[in-house]
Amino acid sequence: MSLAEEVAAFHTGRPDPAAMLGEFRRTAVLIPTVNDSLLSAEMDGIRWLYAFTDEDALVRFAAAREGGPGADWEYLTCTGARLLDVLVPGVEGPAGIALDAGSPYGMLFPPVAGIVPDAAALDIQETLPGGKQ
Repeated sequence: MSLAEEVAAFHTGRPDPAAMLGEFRRTAVLIPTVNDSLLSAEMDGIRWLYAFTDEDALVRFAAAREGGPGADWEYLTCTGARLLDVLVPGVEGPAGIALDAGSPYGMLFPPVAGIVPDAAALDIQETLPGGKQ
């Protein structure tokens, strides 16, 4: 199944987390940028980087944030694997991915073991010496 189909299956009660993560890692996603920075939001101490499965999802999100149609944002394209393995660990503090935020089939990829590298995983850091307590 495609990433969109895996996410839809999750939302309709037929989740396969391993397949969904695998599809996310293989799929090219769009990451909006503002002033040469990745667009993100912080919630409960986690920085969530926005990623979108296609331009339509990005445009809908941009229009909702900008107050109407016509929003034209710049974006980068990379695979989910690069986001999880390279960009997330490069963010200061814990970070995850918010895929298709604001859509009926949005999905979060939190900073936990099995999704991000162990060095960026909150559940691993809590058990390491010098990690969060």
